[in-house]
Amino acid sequence: MKAVAYTHSRPIGDADALIDVDLPDPSARHHDLLIEVKAISVNPVDTKVRMRADPAGEPKVLGWDASGIVRALGPQATHFAIGDAVYYAGSIARPGCNSALHLVDARIVGRKPRTLSFAEAAALPLTAITAWEMLFDRLAIPRGTTVPGTLLIIGGAGGVGSIAIQLARVLTGLQVIATASRKETQDWCRSLGAHHVIDHSGDMAAQLAALGIRAADYIFSTNATDQHWKAITRILAPQGRLGLIDDPAAIDVRELKQKSASLHWEYMFARPVFDTPDLEQQHQLLEQVAALVDQGKLRTTVSEHFGPINAANLTRAHALIESGKARGKVVLEGF
Repeated sequence: MKAVAYTHSRPIGDADALIDVDLPDPSARHHDLLIEVKAISVNPVDTKVRMRADPAGEPKVLGWDASGIVRALGPQATHFAIGDAVYYAGSIARPGCNSALHLVDARIVGRKPRTLSFAEAAALPLTAITAWEMLFDRLAIPRGTTVPGTLLIIGGAGGVGSIAIQLARVLTGLQVIATASRKETQDWCRSLGAHHVIDHSGDMAAQLAALGIRAADYIFSTNATDQHWKAITRILAPQGRLGLIDDPAAIDVRELKQKSASLHWEYMFARPVFDTPDLEQQHQLLEQVAALVDQGKLRTTVSEHFGPINAANLTRAHALIESGKARGKVVLEGF
């Protein structure tokens, strides 16, 4: 099968940072689905793994966002039939989805939203799972439009922030404030439903005060948490909840003590990597997200379509992600 891989950890500017390869076709076992991959999207985790996990000359396939068609089922796989259109993020402990065929545990797969193309659907799984688990599992935000409160999403224009804004607007009654530093990303956040947008490169506390907001009950920090730590601890409400998904430099969590605030980390691969008893919740989550999309309540967060799945186009996508200027999600489609 065709695939895109890397053999050594190299800067994305190097000619062989990502390469086109041919690999043996995989076979479905246990709970596996064998997926014919139709489209993928690219996430910061792809670039981090490429730079931190050197495969010592062996081709390693990246990619943890895909949509495609079920072509075979393992003996313990449930929920799906051959020919079903699906979308999923997969497990970081297994080969990635930047390949023509891919194995994934059926318990973390959802049916593709009927109203989306394969490319549009591929933009959603990893970010939707991350945002959903953070908002409702980690921060324990009540679902329902009558519960008051304020949610601040730092990095609202990124892939995770883009879906978190929408989920919070659709499923909660919170006032949603997103941060973005450029006009185009600020406009993007507003288009997704943010009540207010502030600039995280400025004084966030002062900007919130100008909106009449003294503190945020919930803060979801998607990136640069260490750079914003002083502002975060100042803005967070007493007994508030703070959630992180990035890998910050050292932060002093003792600064949360006087507010009796709680810190929560979200890693959407935790369930599949550790095969947790509630693993199937990711299947159920993706099914609910698909239903919301098909009802017109959520939209895909695609912002760039980089063409076919090959090393050259994936290199462009990795470079854009590493630039820190990506808005929404970058997708590729077809081999």
